[in-house]
Amino acid sequence: MAKASNLVIVESPSKAKTIGKYLGPDFVVKASMGHLRDLPKSTMGVDLDSFDPRYIPVKGKEDLIKELKDAAAKADTVYLATDPDREGEAISWHLKELLGLSGSKAHRVTFNEITQKVVTESIANPRDIDYTLVDAQQARRILDRIVGYQLSPLLWKKVRRGLSAGRVQSVATRLVVDRENEIRAFQPKEYWSLDVMLDRIGKPGSFVAHYHGEDKKRELENEVQVDEIIQDIDGKEFTVTNVKKSEKKRSAAPPFTTSTLQQEASRKLNMTPKRTMAIAQQLYEGVDVAGEGTLGLITYMRTDSLRLSDEAMDAAAAFIKNRYGAAYYYGKHHVFKTKGNAQDAHEAIRPTHVELDPERIASSLTREQYRLYKLIWSRFLASQMANAVFDTVSIDTECAGHIFRSSHQSMRFPGFIAVYEEGRDDEGEATGSPLPDLAVGDKALCVEIRKEQHFTQPPARYTEATLVKAMEEKGVGRPSTYASIVSTIQDREYVNKVDKRLEPTPLGEVVTGLMMERFNDIIDVEFTANMESKLDEVEEGKRQWKDVLADFYGDFKQELEEAEAALEGIRLKVPDEVTDEICEVCGKNMVVKMGRFGKFLACPGFPECTNTKPIVERMPGRCPKCGSTILKRKSKKGYAYYACERGAECGFMTWDVPTAENCPKCGFTMFKKSGRGRMKPFCINETCENFLPEDKRGYYKKADSAEAAEGTAKKKPAAKKKTAAKKTTTRKKGAAK
Repeated sequence: MAKASNLVIVESPSKAKTIGKYLGPDFVVKASMGHLRDLPKSTMGVDLDSFDPRYIPVKGKEDLIKELKDAAAKADTVYLATDPDREGEAISWHLKELLGLSGSKAHRVTFNEITQKVVTESIANPRDIDYTLVDAQQARRILDRIVGYQLSPLLWKKVRRGLSAGRVQSVATRLVVDRENEIRAFQPKEYWSLDVMLDRIGKPGSFVAHYHGEDKKRELENEVQVDEIIQDIDGKEFTVTNVKKSEKKRSAAPPFTTSTLQQEASRKLNMTPKRTMAIAQQLYEGVDVAGEGTLGLITYMRTDSLRLSDEAMDAAAAFIKNRYGAAYYYGKHHVFKTKGNAQDAHEAIRPTHVELDPERIASSLTREQYRLYKLIWSRFLASQMANAVFDTVSIDTECAGHIFRSSHQSMRFPGFIAVYEEGRDDEGEATGSPLPDLAVGDKALCVEIRKEQHFTQPPARYTEATLVKAMEEKGVGRPSTYASIVSTIQDREYVNKVDKRLEPTPLGEVVTGLMMERFNDIIDVEFTANMESKLDEVEEGKRQWKDVLADFYGDFKQELEEAEAALEGIRLKVPDEVTDEICEVCGKNMVVKMGRFGKFLACPGFPECTNTKPIVERMPGRCPKCGSTILKRKSKKGYAYYACERGAECGFMTWDVPTAENCPKCGFTMFKKSGRGRMKPFCINETCENFLPEDKRGYYKKADSAEAAEGTAKKKPAAKKKTAAKKTTTRKKGAAK
């Protein structure tokens, strides 16, 4: 076979596999595995006078670099096909420089979707590297390097060793801290509601009406006001004064952007932004679909655009008419307007083939892939469907000058709701109870009065979804950075997730306080949003990237010097996290401390009391051997296991997870298989008729049957049988963990 004359370099092996099947034998497709050249980790790597970066090959990738250099030397043409965003453009530029490619040999191509049509069209229409995109990415990388490498040492000296500061992550942490301060400062305000149950006079039918006001809407602030109204209406007739019937239409939500996908996946699928993007990457790069081959199932998933191609909207229209009927189609292309500050470089996130509905390809997808693909597919299809139509009725009844209002909403035509309805972070719109057919002048008597005291609630803590939404609205970060920001502030222990809500840690509050006092620009939301706009202007060719860095660094350097001087000899104390654990020696509540090997519990009475102990997590249920508490522990390799609190004295341990359920037959605690998703509990009491043997608990089975052995013998030489068996055993052990 003749040697391939074309080399295509992508970022991941999965994408390489998919694209390789589309391009044929004249192309060799290889993966760079992300960046191959970057700033050094051990030093700043940037000349702070000229802002010239010093890039070096990434450590550990020497063999891959040599492999790509050899492949590039043999090829006539090299297509740099990294991701279609700033970072992808920068990776292509680094590859060109690292591999020593001439301008005539190196060609840049991008794929908004990994389909045969788009891949072949892109290869046929290459372009040069866009250096404005590269410059914007370089500016971002160097900004983050300057802040991280010059601020972090200050935090080590003044707060705690090992801390790190990030330009955008610090702002995200501030949002969480500010919200916590709002909650602490919140003063609840009293208000009351007043409802009456009314029975029509002379006609069947009862309904509930809510106090509305007199001439204008009025809020009831205290019980005295409520009792005055009750006294006015007591024993008197109510008269229907207004009946308003109308039609209400609701339009579908637009297709997903990166931000809205992360928000909706968090609400509906309980996926973190980081996990959402990892699964979306798999769907974009390609999945082996039974009967179809390897297919990229969605378009590029880092985008802030709501734009859809005419081809995609035409396909959706045909699918909707065929499956649901013409009445369910919007009637024309439903075009959504992208926000003014969006880059609009790519389409919105959508399925590449709308005819591949989720149920059709479910058997080819993992559970997470299926759920996320279904979310994306449904949202896109719904965006091109007809409005939902509701019949609404609002009825006013009056008594002694007081107006009470009843309302109800019923669906007449589902439209897009037949496929998809957007999730909400707050409570949904109340539809009200069905109302009798009332007319103006109808009379009613009050048969029940309900009054209730309420208090206004503080703003809710952010969830991961609402934090992403807030960052997008305030211009903090960009689609490619949202997931990493939310993940990073938790990994650095500046923020904890408690019951799906984000709370700042004492460490996060101390660091944020220091930043607000000494580096107000960096942690200012508006300043950060303006910096993002400046990077956008670099991308558009309106600004020079080194000018942006120079403008920033002049003020930052001065702030850093002033902070060093002001904090000379000062070390900030992070308040200890107090726990419910009681010190057995002196009776004080123990606190969380940080040591060389991580967190541990210590008595706050030190040095008088030196009691310490490891942090353990108590699990639901009781030990099946002795009835004591079960604790969650970690093995030396980091795997979670569950053991009796009495340790070796009892000896019970398991890789299975204890649950709060008890076996209905023997009353023992039930366990479930470890891992993601909802697992069915089982009984591990061998004397119980409900006992489930280990080989039936859903773990990977060892391939020791005659049939499996025969299959192995056919595929591999006898000398390798032992190795294959060892691998199978290891996988089973890991699964049990």
